[in-house]
Amino acid sequence: MLTGPLKIRWTVLTEPYPAVFPSEMSLQAEFTLIRDTEATIIPAGDVQILPSGTRATISQALGGTVTIRTDAGLFRLSGKDWDALGAEAQAQLDAAARDAEISAEAAPFSEAQVWEAMRGCFDPEIPVNIVDLGLIYDLQIDEPDSMGHHAVKVKMTLTAQGCGMGPVIAEDAKKNIEKLAGVSNAQVDIVWDPPWTPHMISKAGREKLGLD
Repeated sequence: MLTGPLKIRWTVLTEPYPAVFPSEMSLQAEFTLIRDTEATIIPAGDVQILPSGTRATISQALGGTVTIRTDAGLFRLSGKDWDALGAEAQAQLDAAARDAEISAEAAPFSEAQVWEAMRGCFDPEIPVNIVDLGLIYDLQIDEPDSMGHHAVKVKMTLTAQGCGMGPVIAEDAKKNIEKLAGVSNAQVDIVWDPPWTPHMISKAGREKLGLD
């Protein structure tokens, strides 16, 4: 969903990135869906049923989310549907998702925890988290309530206006933030000003994408 030079999109969608897969899984492994499976079309954001027997490869597995590539294009599978890839793949993906979960240790709440929570969210086409992509424009943390919990407000953008996956990514960020022990609730709004450009990608993100 990048809007920058074509070489960025081409790099993201075609080159193998070992870090985007559980270590036990092969980049070349092909799976056959063992049942009809609900999936979200990327980047439209619409839900479609992929029929049993559909052939698929996993193109990205990061932050507890999975993107598969089929003859019909890219789709995102939620955790409840990973079993459609078979028991072995589900076990490996579940293990990777557990590794990516935010620790619920009773550490003092901090702004750094919120940023780290958002770093666990990824664009389904790009193996870089939304923070390093430069999608987070504003973070506000309210004073603690009577229980010592904070309300969090975030303004984020997308790499392309009109991308149907925006609400899905924003919901990922909201859920990750609300997992923090010191948070009462989170609100994540999508904004378009200023427009995102590839120049907003962090140094770490640019290195990941091979842009430097």
